[in-house]
Amino acid sequence: MRKFVMAALGGTLAGVLLTTQIAGPLIAQENANRSSVYEQLDLFGDIFERIRAQYVEEVDEGDLIEAAIDGMLTSLDPHSSYLSPDDAQKMRTQTRGEFGGLGIEVTQEEGFVKVVSPMDDTPADAAGMQAGDFITHVDGESLLGLTLDDAVALMRGPVGSEIVVTVVREGVDEPFDVSIIRDTIELTAVRSRLVGDTVVLRVITFSDQTYPKLVENLEEQVEAAGGMQNVNGFVIDLRNNPGGLLTQAIQVSDAFLEEGEIVSTRGRDVQDSERVNATEGDLTEGKPIVVLINGGSASASEIVAGALQDHRRAIVVGTKSFGKGSVQTVMPLRGEGAMRLTTARYYTPSGRSIQALGVSPDIVVQQPAATPEEDESEEETSPFQRRSEADLRGAISNDSVTDDQREIILQEQEAAEEAAELRNEDYQLAYAIDILKGLSALSPGGQ
Repeated sequence: MRKFVMAALGGTLAGVLLTTQIAGPLIAQENANRSSVYEQLDLFGDIFERIRAQYVEEVDEGDLIEAAIDGMLTSLDPHSSYLSPDDAQKMRTQTRGEFGGLGIEVTQEEGFVKVVSPMDDTPADAAGMQAGDFITHVDGESLLGLTLDDAVALMRGPVGSEIVVTVVREGVDEPFDVSIIRDTIELTAVRSRLVGDTVVLRVITFSDQTYPKLVENLEEQVEAAGGMQNVNGFVIDLRNNPGGLLTQAIQVSDAFLEEGEIVSTRGRDVQDSERVNATEGDLTEGKPIVVLINGGSASASEIVAGALQDHRRAIVVGTKSFGKGSVQTVMPLRGEGAMRLTTARYYTPSGRSIQALGVSPDIVVQQPAATPEEDESEEETSPFQRRSEADLRGAISNDSVTDDQREIILQEQEAAEEAAELRNEDYQLAYAIDILKGLSALSPGGQ
């Protein structure tokens, strides 16, 4: 018994010594780290006082603090930043779908401002800005070395005023200037049209209007087609859509899925991870879907495209998307400002992260460069265009079809000609519609 007690005491003593040996260095390291942080904060205070007291000009203390905060956040990644009270208010307004500016979504790359996408029917769109353009100067002032927020601030100004941006574009040898007139940007979140038997839903941005407008537009076009039985499929056009609200991307994805995961987000801590699943109900009643994307499709757009692609619910057509696979949380701060902080990465249902990689389309389709107008006009006026058997003198008439059958054939020819015109106007969209025509023809009961 005595030996047992001594052994137990020896084991306890060894445990205490082992714990002390392990915990001791850890506690010492933690204390050293804490001490280092306090030293750095003291250093910051010293520098702040030196600037306040000895800088060549008097500076605003509040501006100094805000600049320090913003510098700390922007050093993390291109999407984390400090929002002053004014900037925070503008951001809240923008998510409601109406704001002032040029109508471009931008990020920062290699010290310059890069256009993620120009938004439809905005001054930037009208001026010919393109996804992937680099803006190097604003009104002759270089943006090199500025933070993204400072660069954006240079582009702001009164509605109706002119701004000249210097653009570097891939494939163009020299930088060139683009003049843009600032305007109030009123974004229609979703537009739609009926092209033949196909409903085209153009999702422009993911604001709090997007899902209800999507439902409204879809129902209007299905009604115009005479019912779902007359629709061969849907095109969801996400090209040049810079993203927006994660909640709206989830709702839009859910609109076309019956079940399964839509997206998962994973933060630094396991408990911060979230997984969102679809609820029962498909607005298209199972009709085929083609999703259009390009290099200007980012963030929320990529969530939708990735979810529908992974579930094989849609064929994704176009070019590789932008590749923004991170989630930003806007956190209110004292004084009505806010902090935009990257808090998680998001993953598509198959578990892939598209950060810096983008969504790769199932079918890569480039948008051809516009054909010069003079070449088009020459082609249209050629005397050899549109020649057929029916144009030949003395051609035998076709009396084997009824008048009704002839009318159907002529309607089909007219639809084919309209499709050809659409290919000249928007080749990627025409390609998507052709896919749906092919799927409809192969399906049971297809024409």
